[in-house]
Order: sequence, then structure tokens, then C-alpha cells
Amino acid sequence: MKPAGIRLDAVCWAPAGLRDVSFDVAPGEVVGLLGPNGSGKSSLLRCVYRRVRPDSGAVLLDGTDVWRVPAREAARHVAAVTQDAPADPDTTAEQTVALGRLPYLGALGRMSRDDRRVVHDAMERCDVGALARRRMATLSGGERQRVNLARALAQRPRLLVLDEPTNHLDLHHQVALFGLLAVLDTTVLIALHDLRLAAAACDRVAVLRDGVLAAEGPPGTVLTPALLADVYRVTADVATTPSGALSIDLPIPRRPMP
Repeated sequence: MKPAGIRLDAVCWAPAGLRDVSFDVAPGEVVGLLGPNGSGKSSLLRCVYRRVRPDSGAVLLDGTDVWRVPAREAARHVAAVTQDAPADPDTTAEQTVALGRLPYLGALGRMSRDDRRVVHDAMERCDVGALARRRMATLSGGERQRVNLARALAQRPRLLVLDEPTNHLDLHHQVALFGLLAVLDTTVLIALHDLRLAAAACDRVAVLRDGVLAAEGPPGTVLTPALLADVYRVTADVATTPSGALSIDLPIPRRPMP
């Protein structure tokens, strides 16, 4: 299936203070959702992948409200990797990834040869093939995160929602994750705290502050010293490197040498 376009249309959800959040994500784009702790990033993503229903407004997937289609149908189009993704500690990594095929299985719940191939491919792409027989309880936080990403990929989604996916990932697997996102044939909405990763990997960013959209656009035009001072309350130098990458120099003090 082709990547989906998504529109958040005046989304409000009172428990998180979300108020009239509106922006578009074009098919195939990687859009970073940024903002300080408590700004509403995770809550907004929950509205997108149907964990919580907005009080008002709509989440439109190619013009269709995701809350107006059956859950099984929505799961064929939208997959999510959350910070608190539940997993049965007694299931194996392969069994966890296979859960991504549930929206496609028939009444008997039996996987076909094609379903098993999709599971295998997803595990290989996320570098967890060697963990197939390991039980989830025995995996590290980073390994579990990669297994959950493989489960989401096994859904073959048109929209992939990621909430702080780099948590627990070492540097190698952070780079591998964004390399994978660059070649996936899907739209990606990803919440991040690392502004430098967002600047390097996202086509556009949307910045939340206290539940309201503060800015939206390409990283180079949004992540300015003025916005970082206003939203994050830090003074930072922002520059473009000769390669065209965005460099953000944060004021991190160093302990003086004795």
C-alpha cells in the first residue's frame, strides 16, 4: 500500500491540555514532533493511533477520520511503537513480532507462509532475527524496543507512529533506525527529544508548547535560537554546516580541571 497522508485538524484533548493542534504530514514524509516534557507530544500521538479519542477535532488519514473506521481496519494502516509498549514477558521475540499480523488473519488466526515471511523480514530489518527464540523478559531495553519496532513493521502500515523510539538504543542502533526510516515506504510521525537527531533525520518538525502548536516547518527554519529560547528556555547557537546539516550547539557547562 502507498504511504498515507495525515491531517491533524484542530485536535483537542483536555487531560493533556491539547488545544486546536493542526498540521499536515504529506505521504512519505518523516515529521518530528518536538517539545519539552509535558508539552503534549505523547498524548497527541495517542490520538493518532487510537489510544485516546480527542475531545474535538479530527485525525484524518487520507481524508478519513481514523476514529470512524473499525479498529481492525485502522490497524492495517496505522502502527505505533510507544514508550510503554506492553509485552508478555513469557512470549518470544518472534511471537511478539507476529502480533503485527493479527489485523490480517482470518477467523482461525492462522498465519500463512506470506505472513511468516513478513515477520521474518521485519525482524531482519530491525536486527532482531537472532533473538527470535528469546523470551521478552530476557531482553535488554534496547532489544525490546527493536522487537516492538519489528512488530509495527510487520503490520505493513501506511503510517508509522513512533514515541521516543531512541530510548534505550545504543548509538549504532539509533543510526540504524533512522537509516531504516529513510528507506521505508511509509509515512512517519515521530516524537523526539534530541533536536540534533530531529534536524538530521526529519523532513519537517512540529513543535508543541503547553499543548499548543508553537511552530511547524523544515528544521532549518523552525529550530532557530529564538524558538529554542522561547520553547526550551536555552540559549543555543544554530548554524548550517558545509554539508548542509543543521548544527545546534547547546550551552552545556564543563567541570573545570583541577
